Amino acid sequence: MQPAMTLIYAISYFAVVIALAFAAWLFLWVKRQKCTNQKIVEVSALIKAGANAFIRKEYKVLAVFAGVAAALIFVFLPTPLWRGDVLKNLSMTIAYIAGTVFSAIAGKIGIIVATSANSRAATAAESGIKPAFLVGFRGGAVMGLAVVGFSLLGVTSALLIFGDSSILLGFSFGASSLALFAKAGGGIFTKTADVSADLTGKVELGIPEDDPRNPAVIADNVGDNVGDVAGMGADLFDSNVAAMAAALVVAQSLTNPEVNTAMVFCYAALGLISSIIGIACARIGKRGNPTRALNSSTYVTTGIFIALTAGATALFEGFEWRIFLASTVGLLVGVIIGITTNYFTDDTKPIVRRVARASRSGSAFTILSGISYGFISALPAMVGIALSALCAYKICEPLGEGYAMFGISMAAVGMLSIVGMIISNDAYGPIVDNARGLAEMGNLGEETVRVADELDSAGNTVKAVTKGFAIGAAGLTVISLLGAYMSEVNVALAEAGRELISGFDVTDPTVFFGVLVGAAIPAVFSAMLMLGVDRNAQRMVAEIHRQFTEIAGLREGREGAAPEYDKCIQIATTGALRELIPAGLMAIGATVAVGFIGGVKAVGGFLLGNIVSGLLLALFMSNAGGLWDNAKKYVEAGNEGGKGSEAHKAAVVGDTVGDPFKDTAGPSLNTQITVVSLVASIMPALFAAFSLFG
Repeated sequence: MQPAMTLIYAISYFAVVIALAFAAWLFLWVKRQKCTNQKIVEVSALIKAGANAFIRKEYKVLAVFAGVAAALIFVFLPTPLWRGDVLKNLSMTIAYIAGTVFSAIAGKIGIIVATSANSRAATAAESGIKPAFLVGFRGGAVMGLAVVGFSLLGVTSALLIFGDSSILLGFSFGASSLALFAKAGGGIFTKTADVSADLTGKVELGIPEDDPRNPAVIADNVGDNVGDVAGMGADLFDSNVAAMAAALVVAQSLTNPEVNTAMVFCYAALGLISSIIGIACARIGKRGNPTRALNSSTYVTTGIFIALTAGATALFEGFEWRIFLASTVGLLVGVIIGITTNYFTDDTKPIVRRVARASRSGSAFTILSGISYGFISALPAMVGIALSALCAYKICEPLGEGYAMFGISMAAVGMLSIVGMIISNDAYGPIVDNARGLAEMGNLGEETVRVADELDSAGNTVKAVTKGFAIGAAGLTVISLLGAYMSEVNVALAEAGRELISGFDVTDPTVFFGVLVGAAIPAVFSAMLMLGVDRNAQRMVAEIHRQFTEIAGLREGREGAAPEYDKCIQIATTGALRELIPAGLMAIGATVAVGFIGGVKAVGGFLLGNIVSGLLLALFMSNAGGLWDNAKKYVEAGNEGGKGSEAHKAAVVGDTVGDPFKDTAGPSLNTQITVVSLVASIMPALFAAFSLFG
């Protein structure tokens, strides 16, 4: 008999309940850990207040955007009200709003736990690497489980309530649009503060990274939370939802839609269960290597998922082994992308050490070598994404018409199946980064700072790996969204009595027009975000100079000479909120403009160009930024001249260039390519009806 959808829904909800219950237990465990250092408690409270203030203001801005977008969706999508079904437009609008709300909740949960875990991880570092690692990782795991739990809950509930997979594209667009702006805003905030603190502190004054005399140091720690926790959480929430939505849209267009839909939900639920087991088993020895511990947990989770999905495929009648293989290929390629990213960004590997050695000759050589290796690092991931798509396509092609594209979408679901573990690793990074700063500001001693530094270095490496993983998953997701776009286009063309399309011929002038415009958008989008960081950082550097000049005794660290931390937090907040909307609107507006100029074929070309260009730039910038960051940390560990040397100053400059690469533009690009793909997928009826050359 075919697997009953009621059973699959039950499995999905069971996985969600277990995940959220386990997340609650982990959060309470973190809260039970002690923090007795009064200075750390005070600074942690400042970080928490700053992060919550920024998120509150950012969400107010995004609520206005979401309200306007919801009104436009109700009037025009999926078809104009005067031509279509009012109930379907209302359903799309409700799904869109739900997507934004769920994404916002996941980000807020991350902020709550990260700002609670940082002080406790710093205190635990006094007792050694093992307890500090557990606090950081379990704090990150709360975010991981919340993000995946809410994404599965949202998608499952949306399909159960509306019964139409195309409505899921509205839910996914809600998640993606909020993620785009949250990642951009958080990235601009965090890198404004980080760049300003590094340039004024390390390069100009020669003071330590987290020296409390630096007015930007608290803003820097706030930025770790709003950018790398809330922003990245929203990003991966969006990727997970988009992958499931694309797979479900394609599944509904195939023979046996119930079986294929059940397979999507079953695999997603088993991925969440695998992450729960992997998180529960994560351990490190008293003298263990945190990078190895994080990577080992990922590999264990991968093995559990493959075993569970193989069992489910054997158990349920109608589940195809070819689709299981496509999913497994996607997951394994994701792990391989992580390994190759690790090679280019880990300071125990040769690439980072070569960049550190080049820094002895000056900052120009730091930047040249970092850019070069960053471009080289994009090749393995690009080839991996291409091979996984090709293999999944060929494996599932014999199953019948449409199954080849379903295979690609299931490869994306497979790659994102362990996203709970991936986010846990990623959120661990900013928690231990904050802990390192708190350990220094709390005067916990050189050994505690050394332990925190080791945890932080692992966090930088793993953050680079998770960014590579997220970008790779976005690549497969948008390829499957291209399939969803074609499905939606053909529905619109059939209703209009026009010829259906089977692909996009680049020799067609309208398609090629779209390719060229689409390829240019990621570069412009990246430039707009990095210029935002540049403008904002210049304002903050001027403020830091003012304080060091006007506040007597601040530069010397005299007692009673306190910096005005709130001024720098305010500059970062105001600038980020000013800069976060234009770049996202430009990308969305370009998609709509191409659709109304060239029609559905031009939009297909636009998506192709945007995907290829966006993936290349995202991988290059994320990896280059990660290797510059760890090259700086390698020098600071006493290599190539150590702190205060010319190599150190050059490495700091490289890290400063890499900061907006890896934490603002790079990770925002995979959200950008997802957003424009979803915009295209929910507007084909309008593009088919109204275009100049389509």
